[in-house]
Formats: sequence, structure tokens, C-alpha cells
Amino acid sequence: MLWWMPGSGEAGYEAIVCDGAVRSGKTLAMGLGFFLWAMVCFEGKRFALCGKTIAALRRNVLSEILPRMEGLGAVWKEKRTENKVTMTFGGRSNEFYIFGGRDESSASLIQGMTLAGALFDEAALMPKSFVEQACARCSVTGSRLWFNCNPAGPTHWFYRQWILEAEQRKCLHLHFVMEDNPSLDEAIRQRYQRLYTGVFYRRFVLGQWAQAEGRVYDFFGPEYVKPAPEGGYTGWYISCDYGTVNPTSMGLWGQHQGVWYRVKEFYFDSRQKMRQMTDGEYVRALAELAGGRRIKAVIVDPSAASFIQALRREGWTVRQADNDVISGIRATAEALKTGRIVICDGCGDCLREMEEYVWDLKDGTRDRVKKEHDHAMDDMRYFVATVLGPRQGGFAVAGVRRQKG
Repeated sequence: MLWWMPGSGEAGYEAIVCDGAVRSGKTLAMGLGFFLWAMVCFEGKRFALCGKTIAALRRNVLSEILPRMEGLGAVWKEKRTENKVTMTFGGRSNEFYIFGGRDESSASLIQGMTLAGALFDEAALMPKSFVEQACARCSVTGSRLWFNCNPAGPTHWFYRQWILEAEQRKCLHLHFVMEDNPSLDEAIRQRYQRLYTGVFYRRFVLGQWAQAEGRVYDFFGPEYVKPAPEGGYTGWYISCDYGTVNPTSMGLWGQHQGVWYRVKEFYFDSRQKMRQMTDGEYVRALAELAGGRRIKAVIVDPSAASFIQALRREGWTVRQADNDVISGIRATAEALKTGRIVICDGCGDCLREMEEYVWDLKDGTRDRVKKEHDHAMDDMRYFVATVLGPRQGGFAVAGVRRQKG
């Protein structure tokens, strides 16, 4: 609540994000902190109070915070027709305007205002355009942004921009768990822990940004991830999903005591890096991933004709992947569950996509996956379907590997 005080150690931050478990006290702590900061640091300024809806903001924030501010000596008056609260505290007076960020059109409601700060209650439920417009309005010297939310999925724009990039944005990130709420009885905490399992437990109880609906590999969790064995490998493959504009993903697979481990990976996103790699650069990246190991074959997306030719010219043995998506997903899920394949802890992009790879549920069925966050998932599926599954019409091509000298 007092992170903004001079000499606190966090006073240099320009924003704060509080996320985490349900019933962890983040709304109360942030609401009190926001009003205390506004009334101590400013006089005669305007602030924004933003919620999914105005009714929800009044119910969840104002009904809890305003009586407590009154108990500290503040005097406030709400003018509902203008959605405005005027507060006087310590001889200073400020105005707080209430906004609902329901949909994309809500951004127009806040245009043109000059603000000294904004509080976003349940920021993850608001459209990005509304949040960005409100942030742009905070141009008064010393203005700060205050966000709280329960976690959503790991691909959510707020998680990507405000939590993963908190330090770059000079944002103080505080993660709340249920034990942070002193008013929550231990019996109630245990009830929540019994109530949820799997990804819902991770999201609601642990406060993690986990995909809660429609995950293709919804059984997959940390218990499936292991370190790569030190040695004793009896065979090696590389699987590759090739992209020019889309990311390229390569996985190095080694067999150890009958189990195939995805021990290392290469992942390049041209959109994120703001440049594209050539086929020649990808071939060199693949050679670096191989690291001098004797690779039985490179299993490649069958549509990557130019890359296949580039590999052949350098002498790599290439097998075109079996690209039946649904049967490949079934085989991959079975291989993961039975331990025939293991994703090692060094494969960060593959593990990230395991959380983000979801079914397209628009028609209520699970016969199509979303073509998003699927590049490591495709290279993994190519390996399973082509190496562990029955061969169905595939063929191999090879050339003499060029050697220096």
C-alpha cells in the first residue's frame, strides 16, 4: 500500500501490478494504496477508476474502500449521474471518475481526459484498447498506473506485456497467494485447495497464468518434465517445423534406455526478432543444434521444399514428416503419457507451447486445433508420427555430407 512513499525502495516504479490467487486480498490492498497515494501526493487532479463494468467496480472496490478511507478521516461524495467521486483528505481534494471497460468501444469514453493516475480492477478482463487509452491519458507529472487481476491464460496480452515485461516498463510486480489475506480462515483456504484440481488449481489457488480451457495436452504438467540424461544415448534425430514469416522450431531427440528425450531445441520467431533467416542460416542453426552428433535423419515439415533441398545439398538425411494432425496428436499424447518421449527442462519454447496449444472450440468440437503457438508442437508431433508411429508412405533422401579438407 505504501510502495510509492519516498525512500521506500520501490518509489522509482511508474506502475504496479498485483496478480495471483482468488481471495488473496489484492483488491483491498491496492484500492487503499491507490486512494492514499492520490490524496497524499496530489491536489485538484483527476483520476480514473476502471473496472469491467461500473456496477462491478462499485461493488468490488468502492463499497470496500470508501468506508475505510472515511474511517481514516476522508470525506467523499459520489455523483452517480456523472460517475464521479469527489474526495477530501488532509486538506486536499481530488476527483475520481468511474469507467467500465466492457468492450473495444469503451476506449472512446476516456479520450480527451488528463489524468494523474488510473486504477484498473481486474485488468485482464478489459480490452487492450481501453487499457492503452486510459494509460495514455495519465500525463500529469508523477502519475502512476495501478493494476490488479486474477490470472488468465499464458497468451493473454496483459500477461505478455505487463507481467513478463514488468522490469522494462518500470512496473512493480507483486504476486499474491491466499496466505497473504489475513482475514481468510484456514478452513476456507483448505476448502479452495480441495475444490480445484489441475490447471484450475494452478490458476485459482496458486495464481499461475495457466491455460484453463481447451488445452490439447491438458494432462501435461511439471511432473512430465525431466532433466536430460548425462550420456548413454543410442540414437539421434532432429525434427523441424519450418517457417519463414512464422516461427521455425527444431528439436534434438536422443534415445536413452528406450526412451526418446527432447534434450535441446532451436526456436526462431522472425516477427519477434524483426528479421527473417535464410535457408542457409537455418541449415547452419540445425548443424549447431546437432553439435557433431550422428543424426539418423532430419524429420521436416513436408511443405518446406526449399529447406529440404538446402539440407540435401549439405548431405543431411531427410525424412518428410507424417503430417496427419489429429492422429499425430493422439499418438503424441499417448507417447507422453506412457513415457516413450520426455520433454527436457531445457526446451523452454516447447514447454511454453504445451500450455498455449489449444483446440478451436468455436463449433463445440475438438477436431481442429488453433494455428497459434503450434510450431514446437508440430515438430514434436512430426517426430512421434514419423519415428515412433507406423511409416505410411514416407521416403528418405540423402546425399554425400560435405567435409572440409
